[in-house]
Amino acid sequence: MTCGHGRTIARRAAALVAAAGLAGCVSKSDVQLVQGEVALLRAETLRRDSVRAAQLNEVIQLQRQVMDSLTSSRRAIGQLKGDLGADLYNMQQQLVQLQELTGQSQQRLSQLRTQLEARSEEIENATPPDGSGVAPGDTARPTPGASSASADQMYEASLAQLRRGSTGTARLGLREMLRNHPTSPRAPDALYFIGQSFAAENPDSASAYYSQVVERYSTSTRAPSALYNLGLLAERRQDTARAREAYQRVVQRYPQSDEAALARDRLKSLGR
Repeated sequence: MTCGHGRTIARRAAALVAAAGLAGCVSKSDVQLVQGEVALLRAETLRRDSVRAAQLNEVIQLQRQVMDSLTSSRRAIGQLKGDLGADLYNMQQQLVQLQELTGQSQQRLSQLRTQLEARSEEIENATPPDGSGVAPGDTARPTPGASSASADQMYEASLAQLRRGSTGTARLGLREMLRNHPTSPRAPDALYFIGQSFAAENPDSASAYYSQVVERYSTSTRAPSALYNLGLLAERRQDTARAREAYQRVVQRYPQSDEAALARDRLKSLGR
């Protein structure tokens, strides 16, 4: 029974009472009818109240669940904050340790840099103007007090420095290798990589070393690479004539090399 139906019963009961009052008498059946309607109205009201109470109870249960969930979330957040705080503390401790280690490393690097600079001055004072690291008349004799390291060891150590980006240290090591082992098979490789170390910062110096490889070690596997790089450096200077000349020499002297294929492509790009 709907709420509208209950209101209808109430109106009907009121109408019956009013009619009975106007007529001056009320029959037993009329009273029973009114009592039945009232009983139905009470039953409907009780049913609606029961439904509302059940709905209200469901809302209360849902609220409790939400509150329990919020409480659990707060606990989880509190735990997470605690964990994060502990992690942050551990990271701070590690950072302090890292800073201490870095300070020690910086001190050691400073010492090594000082030693290298001192050694570099000694080498520069004995290095001929062409920068080859080999003085005239000293092509087969290492300098007094020279390192006992082999040419391969010095070359590999210097090349490792070059790969790390320490171009100055790499050049220093390669020049020292050339000075101590001027007849080593590694000599053209050392000259070539000294040129490589200069390629970005000082193209003129790079060209000088590449030219030494081409002129002094024309049969070396580094020669075609050095000659090709001379062409690239000339292109960078927008000297098309010299670039074309270098590429043509690569193709003519080393036709089977990988650099020859690259040189042919560059010549096509330059329009021969």
